[in-house]
Amino acid sequence: MKILPDVYIVGGGDYAFNLSNRLDCHVYVIDGGDEMALIDTGFDGPDEVLQNIKEDGIDPGRISTIFSTHYHADHTGALARVKRMLGNIPVIAGAEAAPTIRAGDADQIGLTWAQSFNFYPPEFRWEGCDVEDEMTDGKRFRIGNIELEAIATPGHCMGHYCILSRNSARACLFSSDHIFWGGRIILQNVQDSSVQEYADSMNKLLDYEFEALLPGHLTPSLRNGKRHVVAAADQFNRIGLPKGLLD
Repeated sequence: MKILPDVYIVGGGDYAFNLSNRLDCHVYVIDGGDEMALIDTGFDGPDEVLQNIKEDGIDPGRISTIFSTHYHADHTGALARVKRMLGNIPVIAGAEAAPTIRAGDADQIGLTWAQSFNFYPPEFRWEGCDVEDEMTDGKRFRIGNIELEAIATPGHCMGHYCILSRNSARACLFSSDHIFWGGRIILQNVQDSSVQEYADSMNKLLDYEFEALLPGHLTPSLRNGKRHVVAAADQFNRIGLPKGLLD
């Protein structure tokens, strides 16, 4: 589903557009002209994601890289399989999250715990995946005519990154699970979630300029997207908490 001249949504579940498995995050394709990249891969809908890519008229062979914004299962559950389906293309993940992704450590990402109360299917097994390159704060990558900047935004979890894309036409913030429409956030009772880091990361994003906010779930904001960051930062800076996506 094309949402901008150079951005497609090709996967997503119940908190998205139900394009693939109900537990999938938004799966984005960015089109840099000579090459393309995926941002995240979802939980368990790789066949549907690949079919959506083809139905959008995209040659999967043009996808050269997968960016993994953080290690939670709804964003990485299908990562190893999608990587293979696309010809074992390189994966880029945050330096803090990469060791866990390589090991497939289901305990570290909270998957085992979430399966204990059926948030995720108890029979699902997370497969470790090679990570060929690592994001660090401010590191830049190029996909064709698009420059991508990694922005470290811990708070939702350790090793969470937003990705700022820029070309001659626009700047877009792929915010993953850091910030959503209306200034909502996901702060969870898990071992590596931090209110203080979340607040610091939100204020950090105030220093970046972008037009479109493209989150990991719910509705993208194609214009004036920064207003959602401003709304959440305002709540944090009043010693409060923004509204939660799951509230």
